[in-house]
Amino acid sequence: MPAARESLLDAAKTALARRPWPGVRMVDVAATAGVSRQTLYNEFGSKDGLARALLRRETDAYLHGVERALATEGGPVDRLAAVGAWTIAAARANELTRAMLTGCWSERLPAPSRPGVSASPVPAQRRADAGVPSPAELLALVRDKAVNALDGRARPKDTEELAMACESAVRMALSYVVAPSPTDVDPVELVRGVLGHWTGA
Repeated sequence: MPAARESLLDAAKTALARRPWPGVRMVDVAATAGVSRQTLYNEFGSKDGLARALLRRETDAYLHGVERALATEGGPVDRLAAVGAWTIAAARANELTRAMLTGCWSERLPAPSRPGVSASPVPAQRRADAGVPSPAELLALVRDKAVNALDGRARPKDTEELAMACESAVRMALSYVVAPSPTDVDPVELVRGVLGHWTGA
């Protein structure tokens, strides 16, 4: 029931924007999505299952955005700058994405739980129940996606240097998420400038 699942996740995200996660009620999420509470429980198993699915969806959305940024036109520095821009925009627009990238979880958000063995009959829920990556694991996923997209076309002399450039681009972007600049410095141009100087692009 993918359509109902997405509607329920949308409803949960809307509810979270209005009140802290502990105050989000399953009956309200089901009503907003236009399905029965039993459908909600069949799909997610519990409120914790719903939280894990919501976190998994937001993680996947961020990673899909990284892939789109890496597919843009331009050289390696341009595409890494696009990843930096996406990271900043996604984290500023979505508090769940910001928490996943930084590891800073407020009490109003559903906290990631330790992965466990899922008993869910729903394949998408079994994937969600496996948990979301830690900030370090998420950074490594982005770095590896960037290396795979850019390897062979970048100026750095080897893959290890390319991996370092990719990781640095995301780390610079995240520094602006955690501590926004009080000046008019464009963080994306900073990423571009530093990487361009480093790679000789």
